[in-house]
Parts: sequence; structure tokens; C-alpha cells
Amino acid sequence: MQFTQEESKDGVTERLFEVTVAGQVVPGVMWTPDGAHGPRPLLLMGHGGGAHKMFPPLAAAGRRYAKEQHYAVVAIDAPDHGARATPEATASFSQQLREHLALGGGLGGEPLKVMLLAAVQAVSEWRAVLDRVQALGEVGAGGPTGYLGLSKGAMTGILLAASDARIKAAVFGLTGGAPQLEEAARQISIPVEFVAQWDDELMPRAAALALFDAIGSSEKTLHANPGGHGGIPPFERAGWAQFFKRHLGSGAM
Repeated sequence: MQFTQEESKDGVTERLFEVTVAGQVVPGVMWTPDGAHGPRPLLLMGHGGGAHKMFPPLAAAGRRYAKEQHYAVVAIDAPDHGARATPEATASFSQQLREHLALGGGLGGEPLKVMLLAAVQAVSEWRAVLDRVQALGEVGAGGPTGYLGLSKGAMTGILLAASDARIKAAVFGLTGGAPQLEEAARQISIPVEFVAQWDDELMPRAAALALFDAIGSSEKTLHANPGGHGGIPPFERAGWAQFFKRHLGSGAM
């Protein structure tokens, strides 16, 4: 794990890093309270399709969790996103997605297959990053780990939570429609909060509900609101902080 840049602002230290996994350089970012000493809760944040590790809403949430709950927070660029994207691949995927959505019925077909393949690859990358982050003195291996990810980020998170016992609580949502995800969801037993938008143009309501139903956890809650894919109300996001505080606790300075 190589740190490439560091900045401290408003009580939070932000560090960019790189980790090499299976020959590929995975860029990431970690937010911690200034002067942090572990162990402390760790929150992994997976971005959505077309976004990246420094996507402004994600970065703002990472800084907030570090400052207000004293967590260590980590995000990475998913395969073919952020610093790992090429203009050609981005343009090709965007064209495929537009063509499929024009047919109606939401996300599916080849675009969904591409996203699932990237999610599978990202699982091994997240596990490698988690190994290295937990070895840092300001984080430590003794604190619980949570995962927060919607849409594409939820695909990765569901596969990760089903295969890595270090994930103790998760917020997922805005995804579904793939047997592979439902199969993984049945293996999940940790507390889960699942978010669905009732009028989601990318993820049909029935697909999201089927995925929520498949989650094997005895403690799981469905939060559904009217509106499209990007219309999650701000109060839902505020509620995620309380969810993680209940299940991961708060970090010490």
C-alpha cells in the first residue's frame, strides 16, 4: 500500500493511495480523524456506475463519517472507473446502456453483465485493500467493518459481504435483477438496510424487492421512497449514520 498524497482539513486527514492487485493498480482514498490511533470502526464505501472514489457526495460523506463518528473510511475506483477508466471503454458502455434503456424495462442485458463482471473483480480488490488498511496503526484489525454502496456499489458490496466475514453491517440498494446477486444475498446474515426508489428508471421495483427478499439476514429493513434512481431523500442518508453507529459503534480519537 503506497500513499501518494496527504491533506488535513477541518479535523480530517485525507490520503490517496495505490494498491496493486493481480497486476492492476487500484487507486483509493482514506479519510481518518486527525491524530487517529486504532483500533476503530472502518467503513468501506462503494461508488455507483459512472462515478469514482472522489465523487463529491461520496467524498463529503467519507469526511463526515471520519469527523463526526471518528471512523476510518475508504473508497476505491472500481474497475473501468475514475483513474482506471479509458475514454473508449466509457463511451462504449454508455452507448450500450442508452440502447438497452431505450428498450424499456430498466438495467439489464449486456450492460448488467458488464457491471457484474466488474463487481466480481472489485471483490478481490476490496479484500486486498481491507487487509492492508487493517494493518495500519490508525485503523487496526480490532474494529468492526461496514459497507455502504448503492447501485453498482451495492452489487460489489453484496458479493463482498457474502464472502468476507469481516463485514459486520451494510447499507445496500438501487440494485437487483441478477440471479448471481440473489444467490449471494442468501448467504448474508449481517444487519442490512436496503434502499429502493419506487419509480427507479434503472432498477425495476420488482427486481429490487426480490433482491431484498433474498437477503438472508434476520435483521434487515427496506426503506422505499417515491422518485427515480437518483432521488434518495436526504433524511435517508442521515439515517445511515445512525444505522452504522448502532452496529459498528463510534470510534475513539
